[in-house]
Amino acid sequence: MKKIIQSPNAPAPIGPYSQAVMVNNMLFASGQIAINPISGELVVENIIEETHQVMKNIKAVLDASEMSFDHIVKTTIFLSAMDNFAKVNEVYGSYFSADFPARETLAVKTLPKNVNVEISFIAIIA
Repeated sequence: MKKIIQSPNAPAPIGPYSQAVMVNNMLFASGQIAINPISGELVVENIIEETHQVMKNIKAVLDASEMSFDHIVKTTIFLSAMDNFAKVNEVYGSYFSADFPARETLAVKTLPKNVNVEISFIAIIA
């Protein structure tokens, strides 16, 4: 059975998609970018703050699903430039305690709203 996950503490979708979809014990989350859900403004002063906002948005989706970062099994990180890899990686890693999820990181030509980082994930309740 499919359940749509919607959190007011994460940015509203900017297109025809859901923040996340729960199917049985698996959560499939759309990519999160650095939109502050309260102001609706982008947080793009620097790549560190931008990545923290993305991770806060991911946490809001996880909270709405009654899950935590420990439940994430797979992430995909999209970067506007691989030059940002080390700083994004450092911030990203600080949100996990151990048993890191599987992941790939890709550099892409352009991201929504011309941001520098977008992260999607799959989480599971085992």
